[in-house]
Amino acid sequence: MGTAKRASSRVQGVSALALLCAMAVLTAPGLAAGSAFAAPGTPAGPAAPAAPAPAPEPEGKSLEQVRKEIEDLYRQAGTATDAYNLAVGETKAQSERIVEIAKLVVAGQDRITGLKDRAGAAARAQYRSGGLPPGAALALSDSPSAYLDGAGRLRQGEKATTDLLSELNRTQTDLERYAKDAGALWQKMEENRVKQEAAKKEIEDKIKAAEALENRLAAEEKARLIQLEQEAQYKAQTAWLSSGAMKDVKGSATDAGKRAVQFATAQMGKPYEWGAEGPNSFDCSGLTSQAWLAAGRGIPRTSQEQLRLLPKVALKDMRPGDLIIYFDDASHVGMYVGDGAMVHAPRPGRNVTMAGAGSMPIKAVVRPDA
Repeated sequence: MGTAKRASSRVQGVSALALLCAMAVLTAPGLAAGSAFAAPGTPAGPAAPAAPAPAPEPEGKSLEQVRKEIEDLYRQAGTATDAYNLAVGETKAQSERIVEIAKLVVAGQDRITGLKDRAGAAARAQYRSGGLPPGAALALSDSPSAYLDGAGRLRQGEKATTDLLSELNRTQTDLERYAKDAGALWQKMEENRVKQEAAKKEIEDKIKAAEALENRLAAEEKARLIQLEQEAQYKAQTAWLSSGAMKDVKGSATDAGKRAVQFATAQMGKPYEWGAEGPNSFDCSGLTSQAWLAAGRGIPRTSQEQLRLLPKVALKDMRPGDLIIYFDDASHVGMYVGDGAMVHAPRPGRNVTMAGAGSMPIKAVVRPDA
């Protein structure tokens, strides 16, 4: 995905809804659910923001149809981005493991060299003793007591030699296992490289197709397209709030949650870029993973892995800092910041911004600091 650099999108991408939310979140000390994104008619907060004025339809294919096509293409690119990020993460882990194995191999080879030296010394000592049978050595000995004492040391030496050879065999077996493990990891790395390349091509193809659709629009239509996006988000958020989804949400942020929210909101205005983890641009899960890393908690890199590995919480128990996973394929993630709002990196051509937590279909809520 290319990095969006148009300055105008930083202004256009933040709706009146998001501005009200940002003011409420940044001024609320507890970052708890409150007013800015409350359902219409909630006494504790201001009235819900007015819906954007309906955008006129262009001739031919409606602008709403174009918007949905573009949105679907970016959704598919988002899914491919998750696959790309997962492959990158797995390749990194495999590479680190190969480095560890290489260190073990070096240590094992050094150990084998030392064991061989000791075995050679034992063999030379036995050669110097003449290698006579015990009975003959006793008969030829000038001092039977000295012989018996030496025989005891010899038995100890034989045991030591046996132990040494056993250790040598174990070390050689370990080296063979290390080689086998390294080979398997190299194979996985190659498979992941293929996955990365395929995902990268799919991402680029989907983005090119979306950009081609958008570039065919006149400047006025592009402005109306943003208006339609905001209108669709507003409708979804209003329906979500009207369902009573926020009725029992009163959770307060933990200290770590506050730090994560502070990091995420501080990135607002920076462009979306697929595969990016900052500091100048982010994709959706790059933003959430880096925000929690800044809060002192390492979490999975992709939205799908965040869903799979982090503890799930009920919507009513949601608190600032929790992650909201969107769509059935878990291809998008945002961070709940309180007051019915979330901060996220939306898609190519848009910047990190704040939006209604219910402006997209919610799949689950997960908690990094459970």
